[in-house]
Amino acid sequence: MTTGGKPERPPWVREIAIGLAVFAVYAVVTSRDWPGRRETAMARSRQIFDLERALHIDIEPALNRWLVPHDTLRVIANYEYATTYIVSALALIFWLYWRRPPVYRWARNSFVLVNLLSIACFAVYPVAPPRLVHGLGFVDTVLLGQTWGSWGSPLVSHANELAAMPSLHFAWAVWVSVMLAAYAGGRLVQLASAVHVGVTALVIMATANHYLLDAVAGALVALLCVAVTKPSPGRGERVAAADAFFLHVESAAAPQQVGGLALLDSADRPDLRDAVEGVVRAHLHEMPRFRQRLSAPSRWRRPRWVDHPDLDWAWHVPERQVSAADGDAALHALVAEVAATPLPRDRPMWRFVVVTGLSGGRAAVIVLVHHAVADGIGTVAHALKVFEPALPVQAPGPAARLGRVRAALGTAVGLAQLATDGRPANRYPTSATALRRFGTLEVPLDTVRSLARRHGTRVSDVLLTAVAGGLRRMLPDPDQAASRLRVAVTLTVRDPTSTAEGNSTAAVMTDLPLGPLPEAERLAGVAASCRRLRTGTRAIASRFVMVRLAGLLPAPVHAWFARTVYGARFFQAIVSNMPGPPIQLSLAGVPIIGAHPILPLAPGTPLTVGALGWNGSLCIGISADPALLDDADELAASIGGVLDELRSCAPDGSVTPAGGPAADRSGAAGR
Repeated sequence: MTTGGKPERPPWVREIAIGLAVFAVYAVVTSRDWPGRRETAMARSRQIFDLERALHIDIEPALNRWLVPHDTLRVIANYEYATTYIVSALALIFWLYWRRPPVYRWARNSFVLVNLLSIACFAVYPVAPPRLVHGLGFVDTVLLGQTWGSWGSPLVSHANELAAMPSLHFAWAVWVSVMLAAYAGGRLVQLASAVHVGVTALVIMATANHYLLDAVAGALVALLCVAVTKPSPGRGERVAAADAFFLHVESAAAPQQVGGLALLDSADRPDLRDAVEGVVRAHLHEMPRFRQRLSAPSRWRRPRWVDHPDLDWAWHVPERQVSAADGDAALHALVAEVAATPLPRDRPMWRFVVVTGLSGGRAAVIVLVHHAVADGIGTVAHALKVFEPALPVQAPGPAARLGRVRAALGTAVGLAQLATDGRPANRYPTSATALRRFGTLEVPLDTVRSLARRHGTRVSDVLLTAVAGGLRRMLPDPDQAASRLRVAVTLTVRDPTSTAEGNSTAAVMTDLPLGPLPEAERLAGVAASCRRLRTGTRAIASRFVMVRLAGLLPAPVHAWFARTVYGARFFQAIVSNMPGPPIQLSLAGVPIIGAHPILPLAPGTPLTVGALGWNGSLCIGISADPALLDDADELAASIGGVLDELRSCAPDGSVTPAGGPAADRSGAAGR
């Protein structure tokens, strides 16, 4: 999952941990001591002072003599030295974290480097501040006025007193000024920033805490760290944790690409392939991931999205021909072949495969997008960008936001529920290869909604029952058929204002009965089971794990976690039901007469069923491992048989199900 169109903030727990780690390094260096360390620091301080005198830049004594007689200014200077650099730096960090997350990462990295580099200097080259060196004529302004709580006073006597070179105070001030200059360009802000740097320079020398050369060194450290950590224009956005999840679980036997099979009435469009390429080219600016590839792989860090301007259009939009005499079986075999081929990561991970030669003057387009680019709903959103007419963007309704306490409680309850879900009692056969079978089924959406109303259930319950009943009729092993099927039911949590990129889904597990039951009885059991899952706590917890928790994990740990939880250890099949457009659409001027989802198999699982509401139809796409089903179209026919049985035994009229309306108007599961 991602946060859609809004930049993703790093997890605050991790950011605090980074800050505490830097402070721990500082504490260790501060506590480090050896015989003669103080004497060495004093001697080096005298050497710096002698160098400044030789260069005629020793302005500190004059500034110190000017400040000492002015009691009020002296106290103000002491407090400015002790507080302003901390307040300004932390305020900027918090502001960037909240308002400018992409910039925050650069700011955080440069700030951490400023501190670590300075701490390293303190460790290997300790230098005493001028005010502590006897014989140089400086007056310690802190001790003179006993300024309470100021730097160098008894309240902070534990602070490192031998850390004058470089001046960390001045380094922080310069760092704040540079970051503000880069991302807050107003004249007043720039003026305030310049005054802050100037006042800091004056104060650190007038209070005899630093030499001018200490300030110069601090400025150089800040500028160097900002320059070193500044993202290059081509560096790209880091892949979000929820999207990298599907990069980690992908293997040669389990390619992770989602998509759809769009059937076209193309009798009057012989140049279909070129027309499709032209439409995609025209909308490419609306789909940034279609112009980006993954950066070079690294074991320790998530990859980034980097620009890839030179697209191989012959590869991204190829044309394949099938024989009309072979019917839809040839098309489905081609879908299985293309979907089983992993998308290479050295180029943008998408394809629009144009298929010609179908019977009845039809054609098809196989749309495939890697799961790291988008989830099922996101893939539909990408496709809708190139289909006509353009659908109006719906204004989001009032957002249903949970309070912090309710969200925390819901997450805790959901985590407990996920932990007690257990594992499936058995596993279903897989071939351990990328071989696939693909099948389709199309039924009127109103028929399914009517079934849901008449049985007092939901559309999603009817779909799950049809899958379970259809599989029951297909499995040859009675013992296997008498067991239950653990299904991951996907739920979209996509923000209506978000972009098409990224993964914004959660999943809940439910056990579907495969025993010899009347289908109406099976539907009642499925509905009761799913009703318990609709509290939302499991979905909240699933989102928390996928986004918040996963974002805290180092890349190797995240990869291990993804491969551990996603697959046959915890579920045996995936069922997803998605809303689609309610009107007739076209591609390159050719009417679209059907659209069936193409969903990937999770590692070690043999079945995925996707359903999409499309222009009044519920279009179902089935992907299966041949070790489970040699003919996915037979399962599609069995699912149709279950729907027929449910229709024949449905009571007249409608029954309102417990917990909500009888039918999901969008046709989306889990809603």
